[in-house]
Amino acid sequence: MEVSVIGSSQAKLGASDLASREVGLCNLKNFRVVNDRVSFGQNNRWKKAGISFTLRAHRTEPVREENKRSGPGTSSKTVDGVRLFVGLPLDAVSYDCNSINHARAIAAGLKALKLLGVEGVELPIWWGIVEKETMGEYDWSGYLAIAEMVQKVGLNLHVSLCFHGSKKPNIPLPKWVSQIGESQPNIFFTDKSGQHYKECLSLAVDNLPVLDGKTPVQVYQAFCESFKSSFSPFLGSTITSISMGLGPDGELRYPSHHQVPSKTQGAGEFQCYDQNMLSLLKQHAEASGNPLWGLGGPHDAPTYDQAPYSTGFFNDGASWESSYGVFFLSWYSNQLIAHGDCLLSMASSTFGDSGVTIYGKIPLMHSWYGTRCHPSELTAGFYNTANKDGYEPVAQMFAKNSCKMILPGMDLSDAKQPKENHSSPELLLSQIMTACRKHEVKVSGQNSSVSGVPGGFEQIKKNLSGDEVLDLFTYQRMGASFFSPEHFPLFTEFVRSLKQPELHSDDLPTEEGEGAESTVLSHESSVSMQTA
Repeated sequence: MEVSVIGSSQAKLGASDLASREVGLCNLKNFRVVNDRVSFGQNNRWKKAGISFTLRAHRTEPVREENKRSGPGTSSKTVDGVRLFVGLPLDAVSYDCNSINHARAIAAGLKALKLLGVEGVELPIWWGIVEKETMGEYDWSGYLAIAEMVQKVGLNLHVSLCFHGSKKPNIPLPKWVSQIGESQPNIFFTDKSGQHYKECLSLAVDNLPVLDGKTPVQVYQAFCESFKSSFSPFLGSTITSISMGLGPDGELRYPSHHQVPSKTQGAGEFQCYDQNMLSLLKQHAEASGNPLWGLGGPHDAPTYDQAPYSTGFFNDGASWESSYGVFFLSWYSNQLIAHGDCLLSMASSTFGDSGVTIYGKIPLMHSWYGTRCHPSELTAGFYNTANKDGYEPVAQMFAKNSCKMILPGMDLSDAKQPKENHSSPELLLSQIMTACRKHEVKVSGQNSSVSGVPGGFEQIKKNLSGDEVLDLFTYQRMGASFFSPEHFPLFTEFVRSLKQPELHSDDLPTEEGEGAESTVLSHESSVSMQTA
């Protein structure tokens, strides 16, 4: 058997399924699946250039044996115990009609991943699609269809419950939530200039009845209960794990960097200026005996794209190290951790009897890590400085709720970062994983870039090698870049370079068959696939 990215002009998907969609998995001009051969387009120029590759699959019997499921702890093909998943497109289900975007292309991708020996896929499920029109009315149809596709192929499924909006692809919060926000903008995070971040709700309203008499936590829980009921045939078998959305882009953080960054990424902005956050700050300041500290956030902090030292707050020996700075940064961070604790606790109690593992994601805010004050982390809500380990309490919170942690950025190396940012993704990743190891929190790694970064695969393999805290890696994400002639062969080699069982003799290449079974990669194999 083989997986091929080759040319075809025989079977075409209809324009209504492909080209007419503004945001979709792919816009394939030509596509076919013949037996075990997956095909995407043709370009004779590439054939003449001799650009080709062959991917040999395992015999199906051993693969099935490896993928027998016995719950969330089941492992398949491993790299020193690390299981491999691939993310499905963010827009796998359409916003307009809750149907599958480009179902045949996804089916072909699933088959290719199965033959590669990947254990499973990750599926984002959007609040703004499922509960779009009215609170309490859910449409799971598109996502159920994908779960059935994944089950038939024999892959596992990791589900990400997304309680945030996204501009790429354009998936907003539910319409009824956005309508409430028009008259009550303080349900959103707000910066010092009064600008609202409308891609997720402020953590300050978690337990306030701001959604037509219900609290956001109550609404999230009802959503999770509906998901549990609707997907019960898949839970603990096909669906082995669930990520709980915790904030912007699903991560546990404040939206401190949502403005377009300049070439030199700024410090970000504190997000504590909606009325509900200010009310909490005021109460905390009064309880601490310093009511004047509760009038607002730091007055001398920089804006989004300003360098940390352009104003006074982050200078050495300045506000961040003062009694006020310790007060504010502790409060700001504790609010974030309490929010994560609330949502992960709710997810654990809801799905505790479902045979699935619960995950939460935190960001890798690595810019300015080489400074004493770590401003990007501070504005995002992680009180991590040269004087204080801000990830110990986060790891403790995950351990308390028996949840695993998702960490992005495993493809990033210090050598590839701009010097002016004092960035160190490697040291930050090491610090967080040390905290997880101490508190026995298992980690799922992710890469940061869909299109790939120079040396990214080698850096991923380096991070996967010999670290007992890592038990899963999810490569993000299926789409145009993923299936491009430049990328897919590299991904194939990456998977094949990981620890694998020996191939059966029938699957080993022969000199005679090598040329015949090589397949041409087309430059136009996936025309205008869009991912984010």
